Amino acid sequence: MKRHTIDLNCDLGEGMSNDAAIMPLISSANIACGAHAGDLATMRETVALAKASGVAIGAHPGFADRENFGRKELRLKPRDLEQLVVRQIAALRELTELSHVKPHGALYNLAARDRDVAEVFARAMQWIDPDLLLFAPSGSELARAGREAGLRVVEEVFADRTYQGDGTLTPRSQPRSTIEFAPQAIAQACRMIEHGEVEALDGTLVKVTAETICLHGDHPHAVAFARELRTALAERRIDVRAPAPVQIS
Repeated sequence: MKRHTIDLNCDLGEGMSNDAAIMPLISSANIACGAHAGDLATMRETVALAKASGVAIGAHPGFADRENFGRKELRLKPRDLEQLVVRQIAALRELTELSHVKPHGALYNLAARDRDVAEVFARAMQWIDPDLLLFAPSGSELARAGREAGLRVVEEVFADRTYQGDGTLTPRSQPRSTIEFAPQAIAQACRMIEHGEVEALDGTLVKVTAETICLHGDHPHAVAFARELRTALAERRIDVRAPAPVQIS
C-alpha cells in the first residue's frame, strides 16, 4: 500500500484568536504581511508561534483592502501589483527566513485564472528570491506561470472549500462555498490526497494534484477541523510534513 505525504497549511496572522491553537496542528503557516490583514506586531507574534512549533513559514500577500479582507478583486497595473507583492514578501522576510509564498483571497483566485496576473506574481517572487516555493492552486495558471519562471511550485487543494466543475473554488458569494462539517472536509481531503480527485458541487469528478492542503484560519471551526483532520490522516498513515526547501547548489 502506497504511503502518502501531505503538507497541511493555514492562513494565519490575520487577526483571529486561534493562531496559537492551530499552529501545532499544521506544517506550514502562511502569514499575512500587512496588506489585507496583519501588521509588524502580528507578523512577529505569528513567526514566533511558528518557530516554537517547527512550522515552515511563508508569506501571504494580498490586495491592500482591509475593508473586504482582501477578498475583493482589484485591477492594478502590472508594475503596481508587482511592487505590492514584493513589499509584502520583503516585510516578512526582514523578520525571518521564508520557505514559501502563497497569495491571499482575491489575488489568489485572480492569479489562478488570469495568465497576466499569474506572470506578474511569479516575476515578483523570482525577483525577490527564486528559491522560495510557490503555493498555487492545482492545475492553475499560477502554477503554470510559476514553473515557466523557474520556481518550484507546490500544488494546493482545499479541505474546507467546495469546487466547481472546472476545478476552481466555488466563489464565496455563492451558496455552499464553504464546508461546515468536519467529516465532509476530512473525506474530501483524503480523497484528494489518496485518489487525486475531488467531487465538484455539480457531481463532476475533477483531477487534482494534492501536495499541500489548506485549512482557513478564519473558518469558525478551524481548530476542530485541523485536529480531526490530523487524527484522520494519522489513521490512514498519511504523513504530514512541510515541502522540502529548494536545494541551493
